[in-house]
Amino acid sequence: MKKIGVALLGLGVVGGGVYEILTNKREMIKAKDGVDIEIVKVLERNLDRCAQLGVDKDKITQDIDDIANDDNIQVVAEFFGGVEPAKTFLKKALASGKSIVTANKEMLSKSFCELEEVASKSGAGIYFEASCVGGVPVIRTLCDAMQANEITSLKGIVNGTTNYILSKMSDEGMDYQTCLLQAQQLGYAEANPTADVDGFDATYKNSILSSLAYRKKVSIDNIFREGISNVSVEDIKIAKSLGYEVKLLAISSCNEGNIEARVHPTLIPLSHPLASVKGAFNALYIHGDSVDDVMLYGRGAGALPTGSAIVSDIVFCAKQTEHRRFEYATTDCEDVHFAKDFECGHYLHLEISHADVEKCKDAFAKHGIEVKKNVEKPLENGEICMIFITKKGAESRVERALCDIKDVAEVCAMIRVEE
Repeated sequence: MKKIGVALLGLGVVGGGVYEILTNKREMIKAKDGVDIEIVKVLERNLDRCAQLGVDKDKITQDIDDIANDDNIQVVAEFFGGVEPAKTFLKKALASGKSIVTANKEMLSKSFCELEEVASKSGAGIYFEASCVGGVPVIRTLCDAMQANEITSLKGIVNGTTNYILSKMSDEGMDYQTCLLQAQQLGYAEANPTADVDGFDATYKNSILSSLAYRKKVSIDNIFREGISNVSVEDIKIAKSLGYEVKLLAISSCNEGNIEARVHPTLIPLSHPLASVKGAFNALYIHGDSVDDVMLYGRGAGALPTGSAIVSDIVFCAKQTEHRRFEYATTDCEDVHFAKDFECGHYLHLEISHADVEKCKDAFAKHGIEVKKNVEKPLENGEICMIFITKKGAESRVERALCDIKDVAEVCAMIRVEE
């Protein structure tokens, strides 16, 4: 039976969970998968945490060189988060021929090219199933289950914190700040929620998923990003009355080498499968030219779902005789063009006097914007609330039209629409 030695970098919530799974289910994994996985080393400064988990003192180290130089270790799993020291430690592991397993989406999205360059020289592998959508096997699906397809688009709810907040706002009419506080109290949001609510986390994941889907380098610099902090309960209610739900979506598409990638609040029809994804759950909606539409759904975060994906990667890695290479990561893709202007529908919430409505419509017509739906409601101040849902068109045209009417209308909200 093949025996694999593993080192764990960090024993936090997820790292500790993985330690317990690999320890308690070692015999089950041997019986089911025919591989014996042994934890050889643990890099952890908190000795009390090690004692709590029952880690043998001889296995504990605070020096990455003890792991890099240990010939009994074939796989290194990292649980630090952030770019450093994770990147330096993992590059050292890869250089010594050890494959790595990580859920670190920020580090991967910013440094994957560096990691793959080192890995390709040593022959080691990079495994990162848990980096996107938690325990849902989206990475393995894109890499190993879609070979008959040219993937043309992705749409995903890939951040559980923002989906929880928007779901609460939609279902219970709670305002953004109240929902955010509740998410923090439940542990869904960090004390500093910027990475989630401002869309950074979803952007990191969009970079990873889009790069895999299109086999091109889609860096975070090429992804438009907008968070959810300006989404109001009022606009969510209006959107629902018009047949839409509001979600923070990671969206990308590839058409003849033209890649469009973005993260922003989005109106999607109530009939769309993504509209029913509630709470902290995540989903990825994939379109392939042969299979058509596929949606993967499940828990996008949490110690057990993430730990499940990490252990799956360790077992999968242990059974490989040759590791996958990601050639696109270390070569220039001269045939790729990233869209600076993207096309979609738009939800526009304007406050305007009745006498100036025609000026607004004239501005739309001037810039070639077609209106799909519009709703008019009187306001107490004598002005009216105008809601427009536009047909698919260039973002730049909408921005120019809004610039033309800024002197006669207050733009309360602009939210993109995907049908």
